[in-house]
Amino acid sequence: MPLPFEKQPRESAKAFAAFSLYLSQGAERSTAAVAKELAKSEQLVRRWSAKFGWTDRVAAHGAHLAIVEREAIEAAARGKAAEWASREQKLRETEWDMHEAAIAAAKKGLAAYMEKDKVYANLSDIARMLEIASKLGRLATGLGDGDGRKADDLPAMRVEVTVALEKIYGDPLPGEIIDVEAVPVLPEKTT
Repeated sequence: MPLPFEKQPRESAKAFAAFSLYLSQGAERSTAAVAKELAKSEQLVRRWSAKFGWTDRVAAHGAHLAIVEREAIEAAARGKAAEWASREQKLRETEWDMHEAAIAAAKKGLAAYMEKDKVYANLSDIARMLEIASKLGRLATGLGDGDGRKADDLPAMRVEVTVALEKIYGDPLPGEIIDVEAVPVLPEKTT
């Protein structure tokens, strides 16, 4: 069974050509314009229009085009979704690689600090590196930012880690640390 806007059974080639012209005329279509262009009587063209349901066929054609357009848009959206999924996976892998590198750097810095070797970072820097590494690892594995802490809470956590490490290992000796950022004022220790 042909689609409504295709040549119909018992529709002559001339009648179908007239319908095709009618369909192609767009919003300004009329049987009078078809009759004039084909040099046919307007009465004959109106008879073909009624017999073969031109107005319904035009509506069916419009509906078909809408479906085709929607399917094309959906196909394009699926293609874009696949492209973005690929980008997301690449980003997650990059974040994981950066997580691994940050963990290695923090371990190296902490080991140097513990051995009182030539240190280029203070405990605050090492804690920040571990914090960044943890965040990158959580993002790369889809775990998000952690346990619901707000971003504003992170500096307080860094100070707490610094205080805890200083309680364990004591204050650093002068000249032992190259300070690369301003160290926040720590709360006084209570005994």
